Amino acid sequence: MKRIFAFVEKNDNGFYQISCDESWNGYNFGGYGHSVEEAKADFMDSVEEAKEMAAEQGIVNEEEIVVSFKYDLESFFNYFDWINVTQLARIAGINESKMRQYKAGLAYASEKTARKLLTTIRRIGAELQAAEI
Repeated sequence: MKRIFAFVEKNDNGFYQISCDESWNGYNFGGYGHSVEEAKADFMDSVEEAKEMAAEQGIVNEEEIVVSFKYDLESFFNYFDWINVTQLARIAGINESKMRQYKAGLAYASEKTARKLLTTIRRIGAELQAAEI
């Protein structure tokens, strides 16, 4: 299994872009779109195209490629648009107004605030995984 770490961010042109520093068999990956969903689809297309081009060149690699995405806050909230930002801010102990600014890309969270938010998101994820209906 080959794990690739990809970075999702909104660029200055208003598009979402996904890039990574790693390559696979000499191929690089990237994606762009009007939304994170579009950019992810484009990124995964680049992964599939790399596999096809490698096969055409006789490079046989059965290795599975697994992508881990790291988001900036604006991209995170674009992709997970169903999250109630105000409620998440309350749970995390973050100023609600500031959280809405982070979502809109009007302000940037400090490293401490970003860690606090990530800890809260992971805790909520663990609670959801433990839940049964």
